[in-house]
Amino acid sequence: MAAIVTAEGLGKSFGRRGSTSPPVLDGLDLELQEGAVLALLGPNGAGKTTTVRILSTLLRPDAGRATVGGLDVVRDARRVREIISLTGQQVAVDDKLSGAENLTMMGRLAHLPRRVVRDRVAELLTAFDLADAAHRHVGTWSGGMRRRLDLAAGLLTRPRVMFLDEPTTGLDPRSRQALWDVVRGVVADGTSVLLTTQYLEEADRLAQRVALVDGGRIVAEGTPAQLKRQVGEAGVELTFPTPADAGRIAPALAAATVDGARVRVPTDGSVAHVRSVLSVVEDSGVAPEHWEVRAPRLDDVFLTLTGHAGQGSPARTTEVAA
Repeated sequence: MAAIVTAEGLGKSFGRRGSTSPPVLDGLDLELQEGAVLALLGPNGAGKTTTVRILSTLLRPDAGRATVGGLDVVRDARRVREIISLTGQQVAVDDKLSGAENLTMMGRLAHLPRRVVRDRVAELLTAFDLADAAHRHVGTWSGGMRRRLDLAAGLLTRPRVMFLDEPTTGLDPRSRQALWDVVRGVVADGTSVLLTTQYLEEADRLAQRVALVDGGRIVAEGTPAQLKRQVGEAGVELTFPTPADAGRIAPALAAATVDGARVRVPTDGSVAHVRSVLSVVEDSGVAPEHWEVRAPRLDDVFLTLTGHAGQGSPARTTEVAA
């Protein structure tokens, strides 16, 4: 697939000239493929929101170049705005208007014809499961409904690229799940999405590729599965009543490691291998209190690759092969 968003060597500082404070962006490179979701992960202050603001033409980079749909975000800023939408961390809807009135106002501001606005508003209210509340003041809506309306407003003009900056912050689990379904529908309709999030599960569920930002640059990039394999392999983890019990069983398990009362055995995740590990444990007569097959998670990737944050230069970018 072709890249619809590119960034090459982006740099941005907010300190005064001559300041010794580190730059917010320090040579950041990324690509978003057309029809896909790219998730930007990173600790607070890593440069995620600054990246989104540059790509959506709200900030000018100090260095580097970025394009959206082949258009330069500085030189062709007006044309870039015609093909994108941005949903920020704060919901940008008017509580004193109804849902339908909010969308109608946004459509008119986008200079859409009246008939197009009317039809598109009805379509989006239905698609986002907001039709029943369409004529109620938004101030009476739940946080999840308000966030869905905010997303709907960004889709009035059928953007080619949607930037979502931590869109589910503050939502309860049910509302977050509902919003994930909305994002999947947006992508299925052909919109490409660049997502920043603090919820690692969110990136795992939605993104085809994940880019980990630290110190103003990308330090690792790949599919969620590729990044997980980079930091370790799956293992059968068994917790025994005492460390002594764990020490007795470990020698019978190939490549087992012991941490107190916990034993971890690397596994390929197959039923056959897990069964063989459990058979050895059962034959030993030492019963574990708990066991599970645990694969590396994006949490492990995040902690492993950003553990140096604030302690010198960030690691060199790692591109994980398929």
